Amino acid sequence: MFIVSVLAFFVVIFLLATITVAIAWMTFLKRQAEGVETSAHAEGEVETPSEEDSPLFRTERLSSLNFWDSLLARFDFAGILKTRLTQADLDWSVGRVTLAMLLSATVAFLLFRKILPGWAALLVAAGVGMAPYAYILRVRRKRFDRFREGFPDVLDSLARALRAGYPLATAMESVAAETTPVVAVEIRRTAAEANLGMGWPRALENLGRRLPLLEVNLFSAAVQMHSRTGGKLSEVMAQLAENMRESLSLRGEVRALAAHGKLTGAILTILPIGIALMMMYVSPDYMMVLWNYPLGKDLIAAAVGCLILAHFVIRRIVDIEI
Repeated sequence: MFIVSVLAFFVVIFLLATITVAIAWMTFLKRQAEGVETSAHAEGEVETPSEEDSPLFRTERLSSLNFWDSLLARFDFAGILKTRLTQADLDWSVGRVTLAMLLSATVAFLLFRKILPGWAALLVAAGVGMAPYAYILRVRRKRFDRFREGFPDVLDSLARALRAGYPLATAMESVAAETTPVVAVEIRRTAAEANLGMGWPRALENLGRRLPLLEVNLFSAAVQMHSRTGGKLSEVMAQLAENMRESLSLRGEVRALAAHGKLTGAILTILPIGIALMMMYVSPDYMMVLWNYPLGKDLIAAAVGCLILAHFVIRRIVDIEI
């Protein structure tokens, strides 16, 4: 009942604060627009619509709420988060993600502030608030790994299509129809952008922005170099595919060697917590001495925080990039 009441109180306060801020912000924007329009009429200026205001151009908003969209546009992290969402192929808006992060952090702080010290509750709230962003990064990393695994086969198929006499755009469309979804979506999108008037340099640049991988950069450089100097692009694609397979094999060997260090870090993190829980079950009075001590909660929170920090440090040490 306590948790339900806390959540209900927070939801009501959150809705009231959101409605108040939205009304105040829309009133401010309306008055600002009226002032600009009045000054323009007074000076006799006629505003001509620009290309960005044309309905033919798509303007992607950061949030469906006007005040939240205007607020997010002032910060650089909104653009970074938007790029991460595009790379993860998640159909989420930046405003939805940021509101979810704020909501989860606030709920976590209200739940843990009664059982943890203030600074520890703030750290837990920050960790919970960053959970949506961590999920986005995890989906993004998995998508990149699937693309790396399927891209060499795509290059082999592309090389065979080029040897058969197909132009590059037709070869990429035919290959996209036969490959795995992750690679097929990006290849088809790149070919469509190039065929619809954007040009291969701009389309390949967009591909590198959506997939900031070394393999994609090598492919883009090879295609652009071929368009300038000529040569047998099919042989270049076949050689790139072979080199990428060797890189994947080496990456797998390094991952297997680093698995021991990651497992060691996980055991060293879980073992003290498991021992403390076992002691609570076997001899709760012995552990309650620390809990009832004036600085006991601070010491426990600091110990758990150090364990988590050490776990990430160990993973960072054994995470070898190739």
